[in-house]
Amino acid sequence: MNDSKDFRIKTCLHSVSYAGFWRGQAKLSVEEFLEKAKELGFEGVMLTAKRPHVSVSDYDAAAREALRSKIDDLGLKLVCMAGYTDLTAGIDKTGIPNAEIQACYVGELAELAADLGTNMVRVFTGYERPGVPFDKQYAAVVEGLKLAGQKAAEHGVTLAVQNHHDIASHHDTMYWLLDEVNLPNVKAAFDAWTPTLQGMNAEQLRAAVLKMKPYIVHTTAAQYVRLPRYHYEESLVNYSQEKTLIRAVPMGKGIVDYETFFNSLREIGYQGYVGYEMCAELAGGGSLENLDRTARKFLEYVSKF
Repeated sequence: MNDSKDFRIKTCLHSVSYAGFWRGQAKLSVEEFLEKAKELGFEGVMLTAKRPHVSVSDYDAAAREALRSKIDDLGLKLVCMAGYTDLTAGIDKTGIPNAEIQACYVGELAELAADLGTNMVRVFTGYERPGVPFDKQYAAVVEGLKLAGQKAAEHGVTLAVQNHHDIASHHDTMYWLLDEVNLPNVKAAFDAWTPTLQGMNAEQLRAAVLKMKPYIVHTTAAQYVRLPRYHYEESLVNYSQEKTLIRAVPMGKGIVDYETFFNSLREIGYQGYVGYEMCAELAGGGSLENLDRTARKFLEYVSKF
């Protein structure tokens, strides 16, 4: 970490934004996405490490070399590969060495990342399964991250654990988890939207960033709004409230306090990239034109920091 006066947001576009995963979302090939990121004005990219983008199943040595050349020719920085792990999957089936299996997958991702020119792979912890003691699930995440970190280290790669899945999504538990894993290449991809949805205010969000300072190596931004949901109960001629629906909106319009978050990153001297993702159903729809317009609004928004 450097001094806060050196802080500058370096921008990175996550290819999940153009992968067609959400209703009506436009889908670009990896090559088309890279050209789009360059056209929009992003400095770097984060590549989705699964189909339809960059799966380890599809990229042999020649394909990796061609993709790396494409990235270099466009003058983009490959910031990180986005891995997809769930270290508690199958935990109710004790005969399956799930942690070992997923660690080997992460090792393959790390080799792919190194071949493509980045030293970072984003990973997740695990979803909490009903009927299984929490400590058993937590221990599986610790074991999986240790094994995966050791595999990644063979390729000079850092694992950035995102505060996304259930296990250790809160920053206090995430800090404890990473402290327990205790590997120099297992760090945090710490995002602001999770603390927001957990109910934190501006001061609590700042405190979370300050606490996570030793671990934060990456962050991905996205903005959201809450849409209330109600169920009509005919017998009562009334409505009962359901869990709130979350939808994505352009930066500057939603509930996530990015002014506090980015200023807190400045305070800790953060020097990494800030990724941007359109990773949910988006206001205005998923057309290519709306995706581009929303991505440009991100660049406009962060230019003031």
